[in-house]
Amino acid sequence: MLRELHIKNIAVIEETSVEFNEGFQALTGETGAGKSILIDSIGMALGGRTSRELIRTGADWAAVDTAFEIDNDETVKNLSELGIDCEDGTVVISRKIYADGKSRCHINGRLTPLNVVREAGALLLTIHGQNDNQSILSPKTHIRFVDEYGNNYALLEEYRKQFSAVREIKTSLAALESDEREKDKLIELLTFQTEEISAARLKSGEEEELEERRSLLQNAEEISDAAQGAYYALQGSDEGGGACDYVAEALRKLEAAKDFAPKLSECYETLSSVMADMDDAKHELYVFADGVEYDRSELDNIESRLSLIFNLKRKYGKTVDEILEYGEKSAERLAAIQKSDERRAELKAELDKQLGILSEIASRLTSARVEAALKLQESIMNELADLDMQKMRFSAEIGHLTEADGSTKFTADGCDSVEFLISANPGEALKPLSKIASGGEMSRIMLAIKSVLSDTDSVETMIFDEIDTGVSGRAAQKIAEKMGKLARVRQILCITHLAQIAAMADDQYLIEKNTDGDKTSTTVSGVTGEARRVELARIIGGVKVTELTLNAAQEMLDMAEEYKRG
Repeated sequence: MLRELHIKNIAVIEETSVEFNEGFQALTGETGAGKSILIDSIGMALGGRTSRELIRTGADWAAVDTAFEIDNDETVKNLSELGIDCEDGTVVISRKIYADGKSRCHINGRLTPLNVVREAGALLLTIHGQNDNQSILSPKTHIRFVDEYGNNYALLEEYRKQFSAVREIKTSLAALESDEREKDKLIELLTFQTEEISAARLKSGEEEELEERRSLLQNAEEISDAAQGAYYALQGSDEGGGACDYVAEALRKLEAAKDFAPKLSECYETLSSVMADMDDAKHELYVFADGVEYDRSELDNIESRLSLIFNLKRKYGKTVDEILEYGEKSAERLAAIQKSDERRAELKAELDKQLGILSEIASRLTSARVEAALKLQESIMNELADLDMQKMRFSAEIGHLTEADGSTKFTADGCDSVEFLISANPGEALKPLSKIASGGEMSRIMLAIKSVLSDTDSVETMIFDEIDTGVSGRAAQKIAEKMGKLARVRQILCITHLAQIAAMADDQYLIEKNTDGDKTSTTVSGVTGEARRVELARIIGGVKVTELTLNAAQEMLDMAEEYKRG
């Protein structure tokens, strides 16, 4: 359960801390005092969407810290799977947002990704606001309520995996049908591309080799002269000796004296090595110079080959390797299209098989939903009776989705439609919620649904943000009693404007907005004894608190205590 909340620099709240207890906790205060900001802050800490606009004017950052006391083995197990340690029975979740819109989240002091914080928050607390009353008008949420009550998640996940497999086969078939419509054109194009690339007989690295050879042929005379000149510089000519002769002469002169002077011996060894390298170079220059010949026909062939490669690069890739890869892919696609009839038959057979599996899982899911819907509507009827709506009939109708041709329509959520129907008065036909229920009835129906679904999860804390809108009198009292009953097994935090609900709470907190000059701030404080009686009287009578409203407040408190004792 939520034990402590600390808020700093959120909207009109400069800084405040609140300690919560077990059971029913009511939060009251004037409109605009900041009650909803308190709930928004909790949502922010637990990974909800937020905005830098929440940061208090003049501050650079805002922060919310929440401390939860864990007393549920399943919750401990689920948190552990997220890597969250709660051996001491406490989990602290914090979030800080900055003026640049960035935020940081911590769990038990460790930096934690936002998605993990969201998952952890969903295990610890749920928030139900006025928007929930509107959400149950949509049949899209009704199927979720039925699955939640029936704990159909494993079966639904099995169905969705199979649905995804079927969708992939349908996508492949659709692509094949598209290819079929353009089959002749594609075959002609792919055949041309494949044959053109194949006829070129390209080799990886060929272009670089051709360019190197072209450069040699284009500069054959200059290259030959350079090689021959270098050869004769080493070998010597009729006009005089070469470098090799001079080095050989130096070696002969050193040979006689090298044994008497270590330094000369080193020079001798160096020149010997140089002489060996010069002999190798001389031989290579001779062979190279002898092999360099200008061949006009070879150069023309190279130019023609490079031109072919250039044209292929313009169409199929930037390099020879890319051209070859393009050719391989074109050949593969051509083969696939040419075998499309065979492939289509394979896909259709596989689709029939997988649709059969999907239909079987969908049938099991439908049966589970029908069973859950019957139990859910019975449970909700019992809850509605507790909320003074004994005459109302409630039904969770399961329908079968069909295509235009009458065949079963499979969606990501199955092939069922679920809609909640009610009849407000005896003798009236069941009709959709949106056409029957008033605002007050919607609040009670939502509370009934939430009360029933609370038995299916391990979340220990439930927050109700003014879901009692549109309710008064006897209905308000029944809601108060229902929340009081629910608080016996859950921690309930409720923002309310109704005295009956506030009086039923085990603890009450007053949210006040204070102005000091040009500075406005909101505070949260627990109210007990006379202070609580005065706050209840304010809710009953408005601005002016009279003896009559004080007596009425005390009567409500006494009645609430009597109800809880009973």
